[in-house]
Amino acid sequence: MLTNVPVVLEGYKLQVTEEPVVKTKRDENGNDVAVTDRNGVQQYVVMVFGKPRGQDGRPGGKGVEVKVTLETEPGEEITDGATVELINPRLSYWANDDGKHRCGIAYRATAVKLAG
Repeated sequence: MLTNVPVVLEGYKLQVTEEPVVKTKRDENGNDVAVTDRNGVQQYVVMVFGKPRGQDGRPGGKGVEVKVTLETEPGEEITDGATVELINPRLSYWANDDGKHRCGIAYRATAVKLAG
């Protein structure tokens, strides 16, 4: 399975579309609980819209919105509309063989910071 594949985002503009929040999941009682890594460090989620930058006077291509799990707490400066960079961005393929045959790509980064 492909896990932690580095992603090169040079030439792309990333803009926050939803401010970062603590990543949660539902427990067996239906309650939302904070997600932590193996070391007990709290995880966060941020939604970003990525679009190729234009070149040679031509506009960039179409973009896509993705949810990115952050391994560190984002700063207060990471707000809706901010142009940002992902630190150590990676992707992993996942699949659930639960009878529904679901699969997808999960995006992850060590951190997020303001671009420029």
